[in-house]
Amino acid sequence: MVITGKLIRRLRIAAGLTQRQLAELAGVSQAHIAKIELGKVDPRLSTVNRILEVLTEIRGPKCKDVMTRDVKFVRPGTTVREVSELMTKYAIDQLPVIDEHGRVVGTVTDRCIVKNLKPEIANEVVENIMEPPLPCVPEDTGIDKVRILLEEYPGVLVMRGKDIVGIITRSDLIKTITSPLEVK
Repeated sequence: MVITGKLIRRLRIAAGLTQRQLAELAGVSQAHIAKIELGKVDPRLSTVNRILEVLTEIRGPKCKDVMTRDVKFVRPGTTVREVSELMTKYAIDQLPVIDEHGRVVGTVTDRCIVKNLKPEIANEVVENIMEPPLPCVPEDTGIDKVRILLEEYPGVLVMRGKDIVGIITRSDLIKTITSPLEVK
């Protein structure tokens, strides 16, 4: 497939963007977008890639379309017994650990509990066994980027500014197979 200015223009219009909006998202000037669309300039490959990334990401599902909204979390001083009860009650495998200032400081997973399993584990506090925090992404991030993160991490926290508004796990992505998302 040859990427032409006409193709970029069609994709931009299909995405519902103005030249100015596309330019801002791609990090170029509106005048440059206009020249590309008219075929007056031959843009760098890196510029074309950024434009196409913006245009394809806009069309695909976002984190806010897939995430679980009611994020359960624990504090560093929470006992493993309490964590275990939450995990069992809500059928979840990981919980973000958030300090008293609202910062994500770690993650407690079923794996880290099993790794530290011993007779007195129930009374152990989370901060002694927790793993590093899950990665965080803005709610408008495309799920293709999250899919890559989920190959390495058990979950991804979804943020609106500094607030956690959701979490995406592998099972959330698997659910999209049986319940396809409507792209907004």
